[in-house]
Amino acid sequence: MNEANQSSVTEFLILGFPDVTGYKAVVLFIVILIALILTLMINTMVIVLVSIKPQLHSPMYFFLQQLSLVESVLLNVIVPNMLHVIWLGGARVSVAGCIAQAYFYCAIGCTECHLLTVMAYDRYLAICNPLRYTTIMDTRLQRFLVVYCWVFSFTLNQITLGLLCQLEFCGSNVIDHFFCDGGPFVELSCSYKIALKLDIMIISVPIIVIPFILIIISYICVFVTILGISSTTGKKKAFSTCSSHLTVVAMFFVTLIATYLVPANRDTLTINKLISLLYIVVTPLLNPIIYSLRNQEIRAVLEKVFSKRKWSQIEIPDYVTKKNDTSHSPVHQKVKAF
Repeated sequence: MNEANQSSVTEFLILGFPDVTGYKAVVLFIVILIALILTLMINTMVIVLVSIKPQLHSPMYFFLQQLSLVESVLLNVIVPNMLHVIWLGGARVSVAGCIAQAYFYCAIGCTECHLLTVMAYDRYLAICNPLRYTTIMDTRLQRFLVVYCWVFSFTLNQITLGLLCQLEFCGSNVIDHFFCDGGPFVELSCSYKIALKLDIMIISVPIIVIPFILIIISYICVFVTILGISSTTGKKKAFSTCSSHLTVVAMFFVTLIATYLVPANRDTLTINKLISLLYIVVTPLLNPIIYSLRNQEIRAVLEKVFSKRKWSQIEIPDYVTKKNDTSHSPVHQKVKAF
């Protein structure tokens, strides 16, 4: 960043939600904090379960694990600072810190878009080409696809990062948002911004548009294949699962499109903030619930884990630990069976 930039504006004021004050701000803070804790807990549980349980060592659960990881990282980039802004009614952040947050937010968001595309492709292979599924989606391809999502996303946004670092800020330093989003952040610059705006429009195609189209095509193929299933029960179950997945994906991408591809003005700032809140806080909470907790295998693993924990707690009483012969007691036999 050059000296002119440093000598003019060195920090920004993030307004957050200036209209939300008093007890409303406290309620908003508590709701977002609870959503953050629940999302991180569920995502951590999914990551651990997929890692330690052999019955979950399949491509679908591997990608679910990676999705949980990506969303956990994205939440930690945005939400803790958002809570800080809401609690204080506004907060200051350095220019370098704002650029860093904008870059990591874009890069990790791009990673999630491509990972959702990979997951849709995985479901397409599993349902539309089941005989070759295990051959095609082997461990090597799984790891390659995940590495591709991360590397491609962070590399693609390097150009945007370079352009952001060239911006000069010599006027207002107030960002009417709850984090350093690209649009409001760039508008404050007094530099020539045509190249940066063009770059943002161009990279939105491989980040948002193409993945969304590929996901829609994959699920259309999946639904066509499901229609050919003779079993009514199997058809209903498959439709229920896939429609839930598609609903969450559609909500995620539609909010992104509404925020970054639809022209914005001052009248739509509040709407854009609410939409951003939807895909930053609400969607990450829904994803593990829809993709993971509604899954029968994961639920079965959870029930087994918690049932074991329940019986292990029964083993604590004194009569179990005494040295006298209690091996024939009903409780001891039940605990021993687990």
